[in-house]
Amino acid sequence: MPSARRRDLLQALAAWAAVPVWARSGRPLRILLGFPPGGATHGIASLLQGGLQQHLGLPVELDVRPGAGGMNAALALKNAPPDGRTLLFSHDHTISILPLLQPAMGFAPEHDLEPVAGIGSFANGLALAAATPAHSWREYVQWLRREHGGHGVIGVPAALSVPNFLAQWMGRQVGLELEIVPYRGGAPLLSDLMGGQIAAGLGSVPDFIDSHCAGKIRFVAVQGGPRQAVLPEVPTLSELGLPTIASLPFYGFYAPHGTPAAALAPIGKALAALLHTPPVHARLLACGLNVHYEPAAQLRARERAHRQAWRTIIDLQRP
Repeated sequence: MPSARRRDLLQALAAWAAVPVWARSGRPLRILLGFPPGGATHGIASLLQGGLQQHLGLPVELDVRPGAGGMNAALALKNAPPDGRTLLFSHDHTISILPLLQPAMGFAPEHDLEPVAGIGSFANGLALAAATPAHSWREYVQWLRREHGGHGVIGVPAALSVPNFLAQWMGRQVGLELEIVPYRGGAPLLSDLMGGQIAAGLGSVPDFIDSHCAGKIRFVAVQGGPRQAVLPEVPTLSELGLPTIASLPFYGFYAPHGTPAAALAPIGKALAALLHTPPVHARLLACGLNVHYEPAAQLRARERAHRQAWRTIIDLQRP
């Protein structure tokens, strides 16, 4: 056999051997989602779906299992075969926050999940309804003090979520008594906020960004030290004189515990390549995501640090 042909054959065989067994069968990659369509999690997953199919050369399916703050999807992942064919795509609430609040939920990220890759972080922000007579955080505080005796109502996407605790924390910093109204996700909160049924909402930039840009709601403050690239006009909490909470929420992919690293490596490589594709990168930025690829070890470190940072905040808010 000519050397060039033999070399090509050996390279093809090596490439085939590097593909996980489940992928060779042509069976689809299943991505579990713990939040319904209409919110940022489903939107970002849908954006990545086509690119993953192209890079992996096999079908990719989204399996939506909403409910319990993403726990339904997480438990489905825990019980899935550890063969690399099933992943969970989630933000920090399910991975880092729920274990602090519900330790007996039958799901422990450190033991039940294998991190695959992170795709970026994002900020939460306070947004006001168009009819709310305030155009900044300070005006909002003054309006509540002047017109409502220092009392206000803020909607959040879920009870016992980062936005829930962040809203409580912000109110305490300026002496407001805020009633926190939990919704069943970012989409219904946004609907009430745009309709004027609630004066203010605290949720993720990816959930609210399109409505902000359309003038249907307006962000007046966001998490973090530096301003968000997609919201250069909106001040951060630190700029407003509130103590900075540096640990931003994040999105990542996870597999069941015990999934071989060799089965996950092609997925990590595909995600890294996809995030560096200019059109995809630009669309994710426009969604309000701070895009940066993180391999498994970095994602695990971020998860642990985030949990520890918010443990302190959550403990301060408890009675």
